[in-house]
Amino acid sequence: MSFWRTPQGTGILLIVLAALCFALLDTATKHATTLAPVLMLLWFRYAFQALVTLAMRFPVQKRRLFITPNPRFQALRGVLLLTTSACSFFGLQYLPVGEFTAMVMLAPLVATALAAWTLKDQVSPRRWLLMAVGLGGVLLVIRPGGQVFSWALLFPVLLVSTYACFQVLTSRLSGVENPYTTQFYTGLVGALVMSPIVLFSWSTAALLAHWPWFVLLGFLGTFGHLMLIRAYMRASAPVLTPYLYTQIAFATLAGWLVFRHVPDGLAWLGIAVIAASGVGNALLSSHELGQRRKPISPRAGPPQARPGPTD
Repeated sequence: MSFWRTPQGTGILLIVLAALCFALLDTATKHATTLAPVLMLLWFRYAFQALVTLAMRFPVQKRRLFITPNPRFQALRGVLLLTTSACSFFGLQYLPVGEFTAMVMLAPLVATALAAWTLKDQVSPRRWLLMAVGLGGVLLVIRPGGQVFSWALLFPVLLVSTYACFQVLTSRLSGVENPYTTQFYTGLVGALVMSPIVLFSWSTAALLAHWPWFVLLGFLGTFGHLMLIRAYMRASAPVLTPYLYTQIAFATLAGWLVFRHVPDGLAWLGIAVIAASGVGNALLSSHELGQRRKPISPRAGPPQARPGPTD
């Protein structure tokens, strides 16, 4: 059987497809914000996700789609992702797609540090080193005098913080929530929170003139997250996470094709360092998972001292 027909191979293909969707979403967002109010685009993106998920999953799950044992966590998760998207929609108005995406991909490393603080997870020196390396890569991208050094860097900084919190909460909910229920509530919470806010910048003329862009943003966001769900249903996170960093390559290529922006030399180096640190973190997780699962022979005597689960 071909590797790509196995669950693991299919999961990798789906995660790469999700990364492509997210890169295209950022690229389309950067252009769409020049055509329509940002708050309208943000509201439509989440309303689209809620409606499409409802239409797809209600015939299958019926009322089970709405059942959640953690309604407060679902609401908080939705608000965190909405805040993350708002930072992305506003930040992409001022920052190049490739560099913005590279900085955002630091979030998994920040989530590791946040889990160590809030969930009391042990973090090995190697992980702290990878985080320091990733931070060094970000500093190369945003250095004073570089192409992206401006006040707008506040958006990716806030985004990384909120998305790290989002990831920690998602890891806590995984295994106890139906992923499609979570997908539905994420869209619903975002749409409900934005509904009274969007009234202050509503433009029917912009919606009628540029409705394909509204639909495109909603589709890319919803489809990307659905591919993400299906990928993690087929393969484990340590296997899939390294492939998420293809989003940096997709975003940089899209930024060049659409906006003719090419990062400078030091920014390229910073992007490579960020990607390497993120992939290294994922590979370290895979190695640690393998160590935890390694069987111990009954004849081997007392187990030898070995690194802890997060060393």
